[in-house]
Amino acid sequence: MALALFDISDQSINTQPLIAGLECDQAGALVTFAGWVRNHNDGKQVNSLEYQVYQELAINEGFKIITEAKEKYDLHQAIAVHRSGHLKIGETAVWVGTVASHRQAAFQGTQYVIDQIKLRLPIWKKEHYLNHPAAWVYCSHHHSY
Repeated sequence: MALALFDISDQSINTQPLIAGLECDQAGALVTFAGWVRNHNDGKQVNSLEYQVYQELAINEGFKIITEAKEKYDLHQAIAVHRSGHLKIGETAVWVGTVASHRQAAFQGTQYVIDQIKLRLPIWKKEHYLNHPAAWVYCSHHHSY
């Protein structure tokens, strides 16, 4: 099964085929990361999230991030998928998987991919709250990079 290295999906993320797509005889380490929709943020009870994506630009930039991670951390393979649309509490919003000969490279490569996704992709997040009007969320942590 051929998998895209980076994708945007409006459907639930099924991780099993993604992990299968990372299998590699040279790999001694597989690291995965899943970002879930949580039920709170900044003291407010979150009911759901909405992601809007500039799809063409996000996919192009996502491919660049994966390529950079593979080169920088000597990864054998890396795949990432980000959701678009309206997500419920507990759903996977983003998934990253990397494989490398050794665990340190796989851990570092996975962190690089998720950090760069949050920093560089044109994806906007709107939080829907239980007791407050919905609001677009500014990712203030971007200034720390």
